[in-house]
Amino acid sequence: MDINDLRSLLTVAGLLCFLAIVGWAYGKGSKKGFEEAANLPFAEHDDQAAMACPSQPR
Repeated sequence: MDINDLRSLLTVAGLLCFLAIVGWAYGKGSKKGFEEAANLPFAEHDDQAAMACPSQPR
């Protein structure tokens, strides 16, 4: 086994990892979790921040 065989194996392994990540990201089960994560900045959990800075109006 020379360096070119190792490079080929690493290229194939990288491609398989990439395809696995793409399959996970676009899978049917992942959509709900991604939508929840996307809406986290808009969640109504600002009570602790409002208590820390009472002088700022909401």
